[in-house]
Amino acid sequence: MADLGTGPEITKKILEEIDRTLKRLANTAELVAKPADPEVGLTPRALIYRRNKSRLYHYPVQGGSPHPIPVLFVPNLGISRPYIFDLTPGSSFIEYMVKSGFNFYLLDWGVFGEEDNTLRVDECVTEILPRVIRRVLRHAGTPGLSILGYCMGAPLSACTAALDPQEPIRNFVNMAGPFDFAKAGLFARWLDKRVFDVDKLIDTYGAMPAEMVRLGFKLLKPTIDLSTLTNLWWNAWNDRYVAGFRALNTWANDYVPLPGEFFRQWVKDFYQDNKLIRGELMFGGRRVDLAKIRCPLLVVGAREDNICPPACARALMEVVSSTDKEYVELPGGHISLVAGRQAANNLWPRVNQWLAQRSRG
Repeated sequence: MADLGTGPEITKKILEEIDRTLKRLANTAELVAKPADPEVGLTPRALIYRRNKSRLYHYPVQGGSPHPIPVLFVPNLGISRPYIFDLTPGSSFIEYMVKSGFNFYLLDWGVFGEEDNTLRVDECVTEILPRVIRRVLRHAGTPGLSILGYCMGAPLSACTAALDPQEPIRNFVNMAGPFDFAKAGLFARWLDKRVFDVDKLIDTYGAMPAEMVRLGFKLLKPTIDLSTLTNLWWNAWNDRYVAGFRALNTWANDYVPLPGEFFRQWVKDFYQDNKLIRGELMFGGRRVDLAKIRCPLLVVGAREDNICPPACARALMEVVSSTDKEYVELPGGHISLVAGRQAANNLWPRVNQWLAQRSRG
């Protein structure tokens, strides 16, 4: 039987738990009665380029010795908003990187509407990304840059690098970005051409609606809302936890649609036919040959990732021509790999160290 301690110790524990319970009740009541949107994305930045919905932001170095090679961060297109990478002060990957001395740039693809439904993967790879790369180089005044691709942003960036090996990409980091879509878990099964008619969906709706995006991700973990609320209750006495919950919960329910033609092409060429890893993907009459990527490469997989399982991301290691390449598998899921306390202890320092060693001019 567990030792509960002496009488005074037991009394102290009971009073502490009563105090915590009162704080839980007060904080949860405030969450319900005053669901104010938290302030996110507070790291200082400047808009340096815009094209249609796309925006390129610059985050100037805040401390330390600046590294000569700038970093361009390319996140997923659609689905969710990129402020997850700059959630709140102290819980921000971007803040961490700029304080580590990196001249940091973020491509925000934007929130798409009906007017964007003709946007295709081709345009993102052959027009938008090359244009953004040139803007970063011009703004930074350097001949080269490093690219951090997260989720969908990794294969999109890799396609650009493979189509034009002369692009001045000095280093490439793939953070949970899918490459072998045959190993993409439940999404690969759900989007299989034998059971999913993407033409019918896009011809009917014109786009992949945000509501369907949300449903798809919720179905990956049907009990996620229940476990989230359970964790909130037990930690609601902690004001810092509640503040973090407000910010993360706002982002987790801020889904955005995917342009119709982009989603159609993404599903067919990547998920259903797996053309990228097979070397069969064509853009503008040119084949996307990942073997043309020769720069240093870091691939990071997340052990509990059910959106891009580790093997799906690791496949990039096997097809590039890079001699300096490293694979690391870290604890976490698709989001917790890059955001939160676990990410701050595992991923952020690893990416920082790897890039710093290769960003010396």
